[in-house]
Amino acid sequence: MAKAEAAELKAQSASDAASYERAWRDAGRLWERAAERESDAKRRALYTANAERARSTADEPPAEVVDSGMN
Repeated sequence: MAKAEAAELKAQSASDAASYERAWRDAGRLWERAAERESDAKRRALYTANAERARSTADEPPAEVVDSGMN
């Protein structure tokens, strides 16, 4: 779980779109691994939801890229 949280922080501070996507996909993978190892059903569901959220965030362009395109 700590590694997945660290990967999310790294993704949020990514400097370009490729790094952003890669970091979010890595966070999703780490959340998925945490879910596989978790025995508590509630936490497993939360970690799985976090994995899905991270993967869907990777599919979206970073906010900075969207904002710079509109200016």
